Amino acid sequence: MIRKTLAALASLAALAACDVAPVGQGPAAPSPSAAASAPPLSASQAARSFVQVVRTVEPVAERECRARTRGVNCDFAIVVDDRPGQPANAFQTLDRQGRPVVAFTLALIADARNEDELAFVLGHETAHHIAGHIERQQQNAVAGAVIFSGLATLAGGGTEAVRTAQQLGAEVGARSYSKEFELEADALGTIITARAGYNPIRGAEFFTRIPDPGDKFLGTHPPNASRIDVVRRTVAGL
Repeated sequence: MIRKTLAALASLAALAACDVAPVGQGPAAPSPSAAASAPPLSASQAARSFVQVVRTVEPVAERECRARTRGVNCDFAIVVDDRPGQPANAFQTLDRQGRPVVAFTLALIADARNEDELAFVLGHETAHHIAGHIERQQQNAVAGAVIFSGLATLAGGGTEAVRTAQQLGAEVGARSYSKEFELEADALGTIITARAGYNPIRGAEFFTRIPDPGDKFLGTHPPNASRIDVVRRTVAGL
């Protein structure tokens, strides 16, 4: 399912850089330099492409979710985050009823070079839900809080010290496996993208345009090269 507003998609006109010819799908991935230099889709193309990608990829993601999980809500709601000034981003969360929600900001939709990139991002975000990453991250946060607060207590720390340790432990715990979760979502997202008829290698070229986080301690994302490598290896195994 997709929930969107005409105003949100129409405002892409203010974000799109220029008009380009429609980009077709194909098995060959462009070189990183070509992908990085390709202009974004026009406003109208971006809006049409986004709607088409959602209609194509969401049913595939739903089938993968039902096949890989038990007792999990697999009815994805795809929404547009039309709050002004939001950076190019997409994220997965749950609504109050536990329904999985994937949100795209207008800036990300406008920045897409082709439908394969939109499809890969959607596949990646739905994969986070299928793999249960939110629940697993919450469990890691609780475990980290318990361990750090326990250590602070054993060390003779006062109430404030224990509270600080608990907060730090929750943060460390939540981030402990974040890179692993991203790579897992990249791999499963690759499968979803390919089964929806899009080119995941071409879609993953957007990694060549975003800052590389490197391998920072407790960083939330793995190096871009590692992510592209996971996509290529997953495609090779399909």
